Amino acid sequence: MPGRPPEARQIPREKHRLMRVIDDLANAQVEQPTVVTVGAFDGLHIGHQHIIKELIRHARETGRLSAVVTFHPHPRAVLRPWLSPKVLTTPGEKAVLLAQMGLDILVLVSFTPEVARMPAREFVRLLRERLRMEELWVGRDFALGRGREGNVPALQAMGEQLGFHVQVFEPVTVDGRPVSSTEVRELLATGQVDEARRLLGRPYSLAGEVVSGARRGRCLGFPTANLAVRPERALPPDGVYAVYALVGNERLPAVANIGERPSFNTGQHAIEVHILDYSGDLYGRDLAIEFIRRLRAEQRFSDVCQLVAQISNDIEQARQIFSLEEERAPQQNGQRIS
Repeated sequence: MPGRPPEARQIPREKHRLMRVIDDLANAQVEQPTVVTVGAFDGLHIGHQHIIKELIRHARETGRLSAVVTFHPHPRAVLRPWLSPKVLTTPGEKAVLLAQMGLDILVLVSFTPEVARMPAREFVRLLRERLRMEELWVGRDFALGRGREGNVPALQAMGEQLGFHVQVFEPVTVDGRPVSSTEVRELLATGQVDEARRLLGRPYSLAGEVVSGARRGRCLGFPTANLAVRPERALPPDGVYAVYALVGNERLPAVANIGERPSFNTGQHAIEVHILDYSGDLYGRDLAIEFIRRLRAEQRFSDVCQLVAQISNDIEQARQIFSLEEERAPQQNGQRIS
């Protein structure tokens, strides 16, 4: 039976007080009927957002609650671990984004081998009984349960027997192509963070704690915050990026370096963030960065003077990008969605 995942304790509940988080589906109790959708929803890209916003609107119009049932870890990490993707969002990030959309209920299911072997009918019965599900929204190619036995025709038959309606939605497309988490990961993997942003509807972000480093940046005149992120997170390739750093309630322009710092032969992979015109101490604090543009690949420099000159050039290029960002802010995300 789906139980409480350990990842549930990582969800910052203070950021979504109006959204109920259920981390034990088997023992859940919901007072009103619901409209439900089920999936990994990794990244919560614009396709996910479009469907979930429609579901929320429909639920409100029909006097029901909106509910998203999602999984952690990603199902492929259990079913085909050798093909398990790096994830675009943590459970906590997903919860905050869904709460901002106005979702009523988030159900976080720990995807275990036991859940993978569960018959589709048993899982659907849980949704019907525990969530009082009256509608289930799924994509045309959706399937759940043991061996993906719960495809659309099977779910529709279960709906007739158990008393719920199955609503099938078409994929959301941009420029004629379906939007998918896989495509976002592929764009990130090639450094196309601006294109990934287009499909996410927001910049791709990473968050973690600022940890101690070798303080080489400070010695060079460019102090950096060393960001520790969860190992399962998808990272852009090594290189230098224009990013925004989220410090408290501030969104500050910054430059981030991802890589092994070949000029110093450290052999250690790190994410270093230099916040422009900032002098505060971030050690031990939480920090998030939003990727705006890739500036260049990581390079090895023969001497410190060359390195300092290149960092100065990176910062100047980043300032120009941030200036353009401010100009285009009111008209961002103008892609054609259908």
